Amino acid sequence: MRTKHRPLAFRTAAAVTAAAVGLTLSPAGPVAAAPSESAASATTMRIATSGFIDSFNPFTSIYLTPTNALRYMYENLVQYSAEDGSPTEGLAESWETEEDGARWVYKIREGMTWSDGEPITAEDVKWTYDQMMEDEVMATANGSLVSNFESVEAPDDTTLIINLNEAQAPNPGTEIPVVPEHVWSEIDNPGEFANDSEVVGSGPYTLESYAPNEGFVLKANPNFWRGAPNIDRIQYVYYTDNDASIQALRAGDIDFISGLTPQQYSALEGEEGITTSSGEGRRYSSVAINPGQVTRDGEPYGNHNPALEDVNVRQAIRQGIDIQALLDNVLDGQGVKATSFVPASYATWMLPEDNDAIMDFDPEAARAQLEEAGWTEGANGIREKDGETLTLTLQIDGSDSTEQALSEYLQPWMADIGIDLQVEATDSDTMSANVQAGNYDMYFSGWSLGPDPDYQLSINTCANLPTSTDGSGGTTQDGYCDEEFDALYEQQRTELDEGARVEIVQEMLAMNYAASVQVAFYYPNQLEAYRSDRFENFTKMPTDNGIIANQSGYWGFMNVTPVGEGGSSGGSQTGLWIVIGGVAVVAAVVAIVMVTRRKKSADIE
Repeated sequence: MRTKHRPLAFRTAAAVTAAAVGLTLSPAGPVAAAPSESAASATTMRIATSGFIDSFNPFTSIYLTPTNALRYMYENLVQYSAEDGSPTEGLAESWETEEDGARWVYKIREGMTWSDGEPITAEDVKWTYDQMMEDEVMATANGSLVSNFESVEAPDDTTLIINLNEAQAPNPGTEIPVVPEHVWSEIDNPGEFANDSEVVGSGPYTLESYAPNEGFVLKANPNFWRGAPNIDRIQYVYYTDNDASIQALRAGDIDFISGLTPQQYSALEGEEGITTSSGEGRRYSSVAINPGQVTRDGEPYGNHNPALEDVNVRQAIRQGIDIQALLDNVLDGQGVKATSFVPASYATWMLPEDNDAIMDFDPEAARAQLEEAGWTEGANGIREKDGETLTLTLQIDGSDSTEQALSEYLQPWMADIGIDLQVEATDSDTMSANVQAGNYDMYFSGWSLGPDPDYQLSINTCANLPTSTDGSGGTTQDGYCDEEFDALYEQQRTELDEGARVEIVQEMLAMNYAASVQVAFYYPNQLEAYRSDRFENFTKMPTDNGIIANQSGYWGFMNVTPVGEGGSSGGSQTGLWIVIGGVAVVAAVVAIVMVTRRKKSADIE
């Protein structure tokens, strides 16, 4: 899964000052996803969110918010450790390789049950993997992870065997949520199943309820093999105004928020009852550049400026962007300058800053490259070729203050090298639809990655391009496709010597960098805050300077406990109500963030 890793467009909700009374609110009345009246006294932690949700289907969902929820709902065969992201036990308590790494044998823990009490067996894992191997739709989100599978066997309830076509370095049991066969095998069209009610899971939480544009609730799973969580529910409340969610945190109407802007983070530091956390994230932020989208069969689709098909134009755009200025001024230094789509938190794999592919900010070189490509400067300073001006459209989420700020830098920088950059503000749902359909020139994007780069590399291969001209049927990062890259992908996956594999991965990153189908700006720190007077024992991943939300695992909230006896929240329901002008309404809460652009996760994760 990504985190997800799929098209994840990095988003922070708009910074509209709550004091101006311009709070964006959901319809009056209680949030539909709130816990039932009978559970009103249950321990509930409330989290602000604005993330887009396509579904809670682990076979097809690629957006950050639902894929993060899925990590809490379904256990993997193999989990990533909180300490350093290394493989650790999940449904499997141990594993070993045979036939020089081409055969992986897993021992499934005995006595585990699904949240409905049915036993978890190796057959559930086999059924899950088989669906992805046999059905293109069921392979939408994570199909690349089983592309090297020859067959899967479940000789008994506690043994799972994965036979690979070739030996591979990444553990094949990671990342894939395992579903209950007894539930999913009864669904007529599982690839279209929303999975948003009566969910049967195996993780620390299961989905209790969901209301579009209002929120959703996860309830503790008493059958979780590690033990039931200490809090009964996690309630995600939807806010369309980031500043409103900040005020809700201050007022105690929510308990946790992620995706803060640097300014919001600074404003919350030192406030009584609130703890802030700046962690090294697993995400990169970029501007995606449409090189011309094609399906897996090479059929073009979408609408873009043909000028962007020329790598010289895309590289000129890269050289015309002062990334350090963006890091300093937009991110207030809360992050690391990017070199590729593998973040600095995975230092082993990231492309080194001194790699020969790296291009510095150099407007003069950008202008020269455009000139050599036949784009000559016109009378108004905008370049022309064959009677066409070099005019591009940058689509942004009009409610996102970060995207607005970034566009205000990019527009004059592009004008300086002779590109007329028109900024088109729209909403996140429209942008997601346009991106999937290939109807864009440029837009701000970003993905979250897991500890091993294999998945993110895989969604840059030709095999992960869409199968349809509507952009569906695949999970591609930016429409990138290069046969040489594909060959290196297969080579790195089967390279068992880590040092040699690192070299191959970095060669691939350099290739993608040079193609410039996206320009990675920075690896932002994940800025978070929570009511430390109510909840404690949040677990970071990695445990040293890591993040709490949006992990490659379920550690962040799994061990959270109320502060003191009965210290959950008195009033987890009534605290959601805010009185404005004498009228009680429910705050439309958000904050977060990473609305994952369509193709990923990300996550990916």
